[in-house]
Amino acid sequence: MSPRRRRATVLAAATVLSAAAAPVASAAAPARSVAASPARTTASELPDGLYGTADPQYNGVWRQSMALLALDGAKAVPARKAVDWLTGQQCADGSFAAYRAEPGKKCDPDDTPADINATALAVQALAAVGGRSDAAREGLEWLVSVQNKDGGWGFAPHAGSDANSTSLVIGALHAMGRNPAKTTAEGGDSPYDALLSFQLTCGSKGIEDAPGAQGAFAYQPDKKGRLAPNNDATAAAVLAALGEGALPEPPAEDAGNTPITPLKCASGADQESGEGVPGGRKAAAGAGAAHLAATLKKNGGHFTSVAPGSSDEQPDYANTADAVVALAAGGHRDAAATSLSWLADNLEKWDKARKDPAAISSLMLASRATGGDPAELGGTDLLSRLNRTGPKPAKMPEDEAAEQKDSGATIPIWAFVLIGLAVGAGFGILLSGRRKRQQP
Repeated sequence: MSPRRRRATVLAAATVLSAAAAPVASAAAPARSVAASPARTTASELPDGLYGTADPQYNGVWRQSMALLALDGAKAVPARKAVDWLTGQQCADGSFAAYRAEPGKKCDPDDTPADINATALAVQALAAVGGRSDAAREGLEWLVSVQNKDGGWGFAPHAGSDANSTSLVIGALHAMGRNPAKTTAEGGDSPYDALLSFQLTCGSKGIEDAPGAQGAFAYQPDKKGRLAPNNDATAAAVLAALGEGALPEPPAEDAGNTPITPLKCASGADQESGEGVPGGRKAAAGAGAAHLAATLKKNGGHFTSVAPGSSDEQPDYANTADAVVALAAGGHRDAAATSLSWLADNLEKWDKARKDPAAISSLMLASRATGGDPAELGGTDLLSRLNRTGPKPAKMPEDEAAEQKDSGATIPIWAFVLIGLAVGAGFGILLSGRRKRQQP
């Protein structure tokens, strides 16, 4: 039995054992999830099972999903009540809002609008931890039902498609074993068609205003159809263009490094018309990765951003972690390792990395994607930090390691007893047979 299947079994068993328990307590964009309920929740009102102590109005489902993904990536089995909380947030149609303070009430599109990003990540988290296939399937079916005509998705149903939301849904499709290329809209366009339309190629509108930005992805075109490079969108789109979700498989120990290949454009009249990057979506992912790597290198291994109301650039830890995952998934191990080292060296400077479950989880996923220990980074025990923000996992990685040892080469004592009895019985039968043959 694979480790993931074993964790799903443990979670399912916990669900059965707790069936008689009391019901779960009621309970770019902020934290990657923009639609939200207007009600605010104080720390003292937070529902049991939720990760984090900050107001979950804008990111409750998002941060819970990130925590479950990080736990699964670290081979820990989340507590049943943590998964129950997430499934309890789901609406009858399969969608998720950013947060529902009263999950017992019927979903109201005015009070708790459906959120594409929250739904897509929740589907990935539920698919990862196992045992909740119906909820994950219903979430995915809802996402497919609101696919835009261009093949993509926006942050809300029928909102204009954007690179981030489309990437998240591609990840959900991948997590559920569904081919994004065959998940087409009415006109025949796939999510990949929509995704690649956001990439700045040599002939894209707006490329002349962003020299050196070829290969980057925009969040979405402006009203004039012009594209502007966006680090967050590029990291998300590179991962999605590879057909991956938030939890890509880590590289093999002997895996090599895939060289960075920037997209080169001629100048003036010789410039390409730019329908897209020649070579399809994987080549597009490579061009996007090259832009990520160049931007990270220029800033010493990390991204920067400007906070609203400020003119000063600050390190962008979250998008740097996302870029590490995207680069690692594309095999660009050297570039990914450089930025992961920067994150490790500057970990304590990121306030959110102390108590924010989404931030802690993003670091765990980055460490795992590069082949490192998902439970720690730079000597910091990230798994313990995450556990302090929410329910203690039903099973920790060391518990599974002990199980594997017991079921593997280690032979339990009772087995030696049975072997000894069998051997003794065999000798007795043999001696008895010899005596009979020796009788006259």
